Amino acid sequence: MSAPKDERGVRYDDVDAGYFERRGLKRYARVWSLWALGVGAVISGDFFGWNFGLAAGGFGGMLLATGVITVMYAGLCFSIAEMSPALPHTGGAYSFARTAMGPWGAYVTGLAENMEYVLTPAVIVVAIGSYLAAIFDTPEHLEPLWWLLAYGVFVGLNVYGVEASFRFTVVITFLALGVLAVFFVGALPHLSLERALDIAPTEGASVWLPRGARGVFGALPFAMWFYLAIEELPLAAEEAHDPARDMPRGILFGLLTLVVTAFLTLVLNTAIAPGAAAMAASEEPLFEGFRTIFGDGIGARALALIAVTGLVASFHSIVFAYGRQIYSLSRAGYFPRVLSVTHPTRKTPHVALLVGAGIGYAVALAIHFLGSEHPVGAVLLNMAVFGAVISYILQMLSYVLLRVRFPRLPRPYRSPLGVPGAIVAMVIAAVTLVALFVVDESYRDVVLGAAVWYAAGLLYFALYARHRLVLAPEETFADEAGEPSAAEPSAADPSAAEPPAD
Repeated sequence: MSAPKDERGVRYDDVDAGYFERRGLKRYARVWSLWALGVGAVISGDFFGWNFGLAAGGFGGMLLATGVITVMYAGLCFSIAEMSPALPHTGGAYSFARTAMGPWGAYVTGLAENMEYVLTPAVIVVAIGSYLAAIFDTPEHLEPLWWLLAYGVFVGLNVYGVEASFRFTVVITFLALGVLAVFFVGALPHLSLERALDIAPTEGASVWLPRGARGVFGALPFAMWFYLAIEELPLAAEEAHDPARDMPRGILFGLLTLVVTAFLTLVLNTAIAPGAAAMAASEEPLFEGFRTIFGDGIGARALALIAVTGLVASFHSIVFAYGRQIYSLSRAGYFPRVLSVTHPTRKTPHVALLVGAGIGYAVALAIHFLGSEHPVGAVLLNMAVFGAVISYILQMLSYVLLRVRFPRLPRPYRSPLGVPGAIVAMVIAAVTLVALFVVDESYRDVVLGAAVWYAAGLLYFALYARHRLVLAPEETFADEAGEPSAAEPSAADPSAAEPPAD
């Protein structure tokens, strides 16, 4: 029996009493687990991916682009630090948009974020394969076997249990930061500004901006790799013991950590041999740096093997993220409901984890065998960024609408940047989206392919899923928030008081 169609053009199905029992999660995470999840998800950006921005804008262009993107992520992170404890559901961006914009807004936001989280592990697993192939002299055509091994191991760990998953995340994140610290200290004696500026400028440009102002624009998507996926933390809300207290701290401490590592990596890894031009085309830039510091012997290879910890940290953390994101959307019926079934004893979304891995691996494999003038990782990176910037625009729109429509919704934490910070982040995300299409024409077909994928997902919702939704926690909360009693508590209600900032 179906619930009546509402004014938003969707229909909710009744489900049996055991529906949510088969879709239960387990609480475990506290502030340091959340910090490690956020930093771990992103830390691979210091090991790989960012360096392709050197080809787009040179050192100066990449430096300016990283500054702009840092501003965007500050606005984004402060905004989601406010929204997450106010709307503490596993859906994250989808649940913010569900309350602010209804079911259609929820789906277009959740679908964009899903593209980001399914493709980002594929980018990282390609980097893992590249590093391991360089260390063990594996032929290039066998690298997909490294990808398969990585997916098998870390999807398995995420299925095994949330306790093991978070404990591993904390350990591997600290190891990755330790590797970066060794690199930063070791690179200092080898610094040379000339090496950072060795990309030949185009006519009329300078060595600082060898591609001119257009190069700054083109470097924006690659600068995002220093921070992309820090916003995944709200997906752990239903597995956190105290999301109201710990979620804002985990997000903001994580952002601070990443700002420091981003600028140190950009400067120190570019300004040592073999220089910016060589780093711009490398699929293992940190390994190149370790070769400069320690030579090309067994020591450099050993350190490069340790350096894979950074890639593993992000891969493992984002596998966690896409599992929860698919789980949440399917639990509410936006995706096929079978994807939200959790393991009967482990209470982990094993079906979502396996399906997400299959899609990511298949896309990476297709690009690998079809061939591209760009590295496979760079192609996947642009596809992931396409989904990310759309989700950022919609999350910031959700934030503004929540502030306007529900000004007295209880907020355990309030962003000091407020609506202006969210609007600035939204504008930068929109500019970055445009950059994906207009700056480098050789990437245009890749991004258009991602757009077709997105359009197909919207068509699925329009024709099928919107008629078969389920009143999951995010849906129920959104409906209740629309009632005056929930959105506008009385002055006598203590929750109506302005909550102090964390």
